[in-house]
Amino acid sequence: MAPDSKPKDSVALFLGKILFSLLETMVFSLIPKPRKNVAGEIVLVTGAGSGLGRLLALQFAQLGSVLVLWDINKEGNEQTCRMAREAGAMKAYAYSCDCSRREDVYRVADQVKKEVGDVSILINNAGIVTGRKFLECPDELMEKSLDVNFKAHLWTYKAFLPAMIANDHGHLVCISSSAGLFGICGLADYCASKFAATGFAESVFAETIAQNQKGIKTTIVYPFFTNTGMFDGCSTASPNLLPILEPEYVVRKIVDAVLQNQLYLCIPKTLYFLLFLKSFLPLRTLLILARYLDIFHVMDGVMMKKNLKTNSTSDCNTT
Repeated sequence: MAPDSKPKDSVALFLGKILFSLLETMVFSLIPKPRKNVAGEIVLVTGAGSGLGRLLALQFAQLGSVLVLWDINKEGNEQTCRMAREAGAMKAYAYSCDCSRREDVYRVADQVKKEVGDVSILINNAGIVTGRKFLECPDELMEKSLDVNFKAHLWTYKAFLPAMIANDHGHLVCISSSAGLFGICGLADYCASKFAATGFAESVFAETIAQNQKGIKTTIVYPFFTNTGMFDGCSTASPNLLPILEPEYVVRKIVDAVLQNQLYLCIPKTLYFLLFLKSFLPLRTLLILARYLDIFHVMDGVMMKKNLKTNSTSDCNTT
């Protein structure tokens, strides 16, 4: 019998479970959930050489985790490694890895297993943004965006999920984006990659639930544009509703969500409400709202900067 094959609940029991889950959610909205202890956990962060990846590494270092740091930028990654050790990491290891290349991911993953051990918290953070309108974006850049922002998640899951299943212990963290919830003008390839990463993470989460793998947790993060340099030049017409986020604030929220085994995290909370409105408002109303928030022009500054640069396949921003 399949792990999820069991007698169907009666209607009364089903409604009772629904009511209990809602009450539990209300209680924990007033009283924070207890945080889990991640001291000694082996935490792998992709894109650790700068931005959110570096700050995430430093936060987990302060919690006493063992850090495994991946980045294509060897110098930046090794600097993060030194900073992590100084911040209190039990141990910290830096590996050069091009997450866009499946063979590289598998090769470095095997090296990590031999030299460090089984990764128990996997944070897929590495990302790039081209910042170009769809028809103006070279094919090579679109392929690179999908390779780094989405396909790398496939390969890291393939590499590290089996050990998590065997140990019935692990945490999968997907750093998606508000662009994984809403299509944004000037981010067609980026949105495609982040929607894909979101769907993939949700699907694997569903598989763990269906297989009754209760020890494996998932957290999917949807931050609005963050001031890491990746979206340098983007703007917001409503800073009170949709502010450009400071990376330190975003990282504190992410780590807190991981420690509480929170599945979804939208930053800021306004995104929850906008996603709810998107689910039922008529198109005309949504367009009025989008124009009020100036959503169609948030990337204009980024695209203007891109147009001043040469049209090369290296012309993209990374985390």
